[in-house]
Amino acid sequence: MTRMADRPEKPRLLSGGNPQIPKSDGDEPVQAYIAAMPGWKRDVGRRLDALIVRTVPRVGKAVRWNSPFYGVEGNGWFLSFHCFTRYVKVTWLNGSSLDPLPPGDSKHEHVRYLDIHEDEELDEELIASWIRQAADLPGEDLF
Repeated sequence: MTRMADRPEKPRLLSGGNPQIPKSDGDEPVQAYIAAMPGWKRDVGRRLDALIVRTVPRVGKAVRWNSPFYGVEGNGWFLSFHCFTRYVKVTWLNGSSLDPLPPGDSKHEHVRYLDIHEDEELDEELIASWIRQAADLPGEDLF
């Protein structure tokens, strides 16, 4: 019989439904974040993660600031995403160098965003192109 103390705690959802996941490296905390994403956002997280892994097979993963990060060892972090109330925000840390530019401006010079809303078609070909480009560019050494 499983006792309550033996069950892993479900991550708390922060503002906008963003899962609170402890800072950690590797695929496991990223998968815990995705599993805790609420509703339709979980499917977006799964699709993004799968697309990133297919496009950059040796991608490194971590959770920082309650967001999954993706990077290439020796080249830095190039992408993260975060749940908001009405969308999932994909952050391209070197997005100002991507062609075409991701649509969302940032107050940070090199950062660009892509907001994915419910029932929005994902242009996986374009997103994969941005992933390839971003992974090949110098990324950010954030932590």
